[in-house]
Amino acid sequence: MPTDDLLATCWTTAGDAAPGRHDQRSPLSLRERAEAASAAGFTGFGLLHADLVEAEREYGIAGIRSLFEDNGLVHLELELLTDWWADGPERAASDAVRRDLLRAVEVLGAHHLKIAPDVEDGPWQLDTWAKEFAALAAQADGVGARLGIEFLPWSNLKTLHDGLELVETAGHPAGGLIIDAWHTERAGTPPADLAHVPASRIVGVELNDADPQVIGTLFEDTVSRRRLCGEGAFDLPGIIAALRTAGWSGPWGVEILSDSHRALPVREATEAAYRTAAALL
Repeated sequence: MPTDDLLATCWTTAGDAAPGRHDQRSPLSLRERAEAASAAGFTGFGLLHADLVEAEREYGIAGIRSLFEDNGLVHLELELLTDWWADGPERAASDAVRRDLLRAVEVLGAHHLKIAPDVEDGPWQLDTWAKEFAALAAQADGVGARLGIEFLPWSNLKTLHDGLELVETAGHPAGGLIIDAWHTERAGTPPADLAHVPASRIVGVELNDADPQVIGTLFEDTVSRRRLCGEGAFDLPGIIAALRTAGWSGPWGVEILSDSHRALPVREATEAAYRTAAALL
């Protein structure tokens, strides 16, 4: 058994739910998902805002915390805040989600809050984004958590180096990156580059695999055709070794998004996600 802790990111246990859908809520109860993650061996858990809202209606925020504690899920990740840089109605809606997430982060003792860049790749100014990122990082720090932004190869932050430029310009010590193997590989970032990321700027890591060639758009490929760790073409041993060199020791997130994964019973899907990632670690 590995000595590293593994975190089941939100989509790994969500069943038939996926990014990009009008309704992204999992059809499964939080209890089913938490128990499946724990039974598989995970000690961390990721929760999407839409599912947080549903779970709070069913269990209450204190009940959610007890559910995680009862299942040994001690590393918690909450996501996903978008439009945190925007103005007008988009920003108002984003700020409402921000308040929900920050409150839950504090009560649940989450390690970090995950945010997204602009997936439309619209025009933007680094200084403006850095100021907004620093302000949000300060809010996360104020409730005992870190802030991680996940760079995406189809967004305005396409690469590891784009993400690093933003967080270093922002300069807040609580801010950093979520490094997803899918996004580094599809952006063409050599695994060796990961070894030079300052350890203080790594907030979270996500492991997964994929075929050598992209099928459809990058978004379609990442949502529908990821593979279990070790079952695709990624240099995951090189990525893991480089991140260890950089100073990352976990928890290692496992994010599996695919049509085939979503079709499995949650216990079977979660066990496969854990087993294949643990074999590499």
